[in-house]
Amino acid sequence: MTFGVLALIVLAGLAGPLLALGPRTLVPVVVGEIFAGVVIGKSGFNWLDPNEPTTAFLAQVGFAMLMLAAGMSVPLRQPGLIRGLRRGAAAAVVAALLAVPFGLLASLATHTHHAGIYALLLASGSAAILLPALEEHELMEDRRALTVMAWVALADIAAIVSVPLVLRPGHAARAALGGLGVAACILGLYGLTRLLTGRMWVRQVRRWSKRRHWALDLRLSLLVLFALAWVAKSVGTSVLIAGFGVGLMVAAIGGPRRLSRQVVGVAQGFMIPIFFVVLGANIDLRALGTHPILIALAALLAACNAAVHLLAALLTRQSPGAGFAATAQLGVPAAVVALGLQEHVLTAGVASAIVAAALASLPMTAAGVTLLGRRAARAQPAATAAAT
Repeated sequence: MTFGVLALIVLAGLAGPLLALGPRTLVPVVVGEIFAGVVIGKSGFNWLDPNEPTTAFLAQVGFAMLMLAAGMSVPLRQPGLIRGLRRGAAAAVVAALLAVPFGLLASLATHTHHAGIYALLLASGSAAILLPALEEHELMEDRRALTVMAWVALADIAAIVSVPLVLRPGHAARAALGGLGVAACILGLYGLTRLLTGRMWVRQVRRWSKRRHWALDLRLSLLVLFALAWVAKSVGTSVLIAGFGVGLMVAAIGGPRRLSRQVVGVAQGFMIPIFFVVLGANIDLRALGTHPILIALAALLAACNAAVHLLAALLTRQSPGAGFAATAQLGVPAAVVALGLQEHVLTAGVASAIVAAALASLPMTAAGVTLLGRRAARAQPAATAAAT
């Protein structure tokens, strides 16, 4: 790793915001970052070696911070989320059950032998994608939209926790014990934080931090994140558990707005783009292009994703728009591909197919959120007339 290589990665990361330009675009910046990584990595000019130790480690740090940001984006303190929790939980369970036969179908049809991984992907969601889309359409007060948000948040949490167990079933017991150990540490820190938050001296120190720009909340969050990531690696589980758990802890406590802005600055502005650029550099599109069965796998995973979530929506008495909105995928496929390549569980071609299928979910989510917005707009005049 040199400053020249680092500058190249940061330059490639700028493709994300450039692709997402526009006041109402729903294209996540990660799409451009992955694409730029593809261009400068194995599939393109081969300017970036994703396996170089320093580059690989920076990508792991970016992955941990991606999970932190994903956990912080789960709206645990959103009042309407609790109201939609029951139906959302039912939809998440139904989707998980449906994902098993559809995952098996994708595995048998393409002879790729990853039925468990495909089932996990099909059952997953992405609160980090759905939440800003709902906010942009001003749907965070709509009951139907909050039910979908609860569904996706629960699916997101369950899928991320399950990733290490599904990728390495032979080490499932060790990974589960390690995950429980990390979770116990997070719960202990959560209790300690709640205990200290109301103390006078703590409030005074935080006021000094705000006035003197010490960024203590950010520093402590990063300290906890990296310490727990080290614990996770030491006990044989994934850093994604540590990152997502710390993010959930911050979301549950309700950190100050400046902490969110600081995390966005450090994570979204630097570390997370490194992860996605390196992820793109790891993808081998030549393998995808030279094996038609892998193209079929990408298409089949995208179709199964839509089928699973539409059926789950219909079986829990929700609209098709809710089903399409729930298809959002980002964090879990990224985690599966990153860890699968690192553990040599996935080939580069299968990883490319998974990323392609995840990207195909984004326009489906945008369409679903648009349908929810139209339904909410039609329902509002009726509710106003009934009230008068």
